Amino acid sequence: MMTRQLGNHGPHVSALGLGCMGMSDFYTTGIDEKESIATLHRALELGVTFFDTADMYGPYTNEALLGRALEGKREGIYLASKFGIVRGDDPHARGVNGSPAYIRQSIDASLKRLNTDYLDLYYQHRVDPKVLIEETIGAMAELVKAGKVRHIGICEASAATIEKAHAVHPLAAVQSEYSLWSRDPEQDGVLATCRRLGIAFVAYSPLGRGFLTGELRTPDDFAADDYRRFTPRFQGENFNRNLHLVEKVKALATARGISASQLALAWVLAQGDDIIPIPGTKQRKYLESNVAAASLTLSSDDIAQLETIFPAQGSASGERYNAASMKSLNG
Repeated sequence: MMTRQLGNHGPHVSALGLGCMGMSDFYTTGIDEKESIATLHRALELGVTFFDTADMYGPYTNEALLGRALEGKREGIYLASKFGIVRGDDPHARGVNGSPAYIRQSIDASLKRLNTDYLDLYYQHRVDPKVLIEETIGAMAELVKAGKVRHIGICEASAATIEKAHAVHPLAAVQSEYSLWSRDPEQDGVLATCRRLGIAFVAYSPLGRGFLTGELRTPDDFAADDYRRFTPRFQGENFNRNLHLVEKVKALATARGISASQLALAWVLAQGDDIIPIPGTKQRKYLESNVAAASLTLSSDDIAQLETIFPAQGSASGERYNAASMKSLNG
């Protein structure tokens, strides 16, 4: 596995990370802790060193899973978690909290669940509009001084917020959704800001929440409580329009002798050495396929064809979250 640097002054991590959310939450069909742990261990064997979780996944159960799976294997692992999204009794309701008191409470709880003394990277999961970003980042900087966190980052933040945050304490990473069908960071100045400031860009959902694999044929493929059922891009005519585009990606991949998911991941990796995708999976077979994508080299013709199918602006049908969740983006 090749490596990429986490920001101008950060460590080198595997060029492809592992998003762990689906092992515990949201994509609920087939949750299997034994297979998830085996997948985590296989990732280490394949040279994956960058693992991504959050306290709201489960909630809390995903961090606990990683804590058990990675016990005794902490050395050489770059472990990232997040705080800031607050879940209540309603599984679809979300709150946001970026207050210093909440941050101090959250880090101690996450460290306990993850069975570690420190996090390599700690993100603010969503920007809290009720708290000045300078206050939030200031509290996170205190965690660095205390040795509980080595680097800090922010998720789904606007270019202006990234600027303000980075001025308080250097950010190692900005995490946002980015894939063939989610190109917002190219359009809203986020990717350009990261590059100007020397911040790594971590791309979550680089496979479009599984859609870009080409294996989803109908909304009925989702479990009754799979949250994609409630997401505009996976509903009604949006699903059919997007499926038509994915079929073209799949045909291009087949002609090349690879899978659609490998082609989609190779495209993300080809967008710059400062971009680190973290595809999520809970099964070893998909992990192995994803890792193989890291060794692919796309030709300029491959990239041009993909850009024709999924141009940078306005190609995907439907918003990437429901209306309430969209309001928490680009804070």
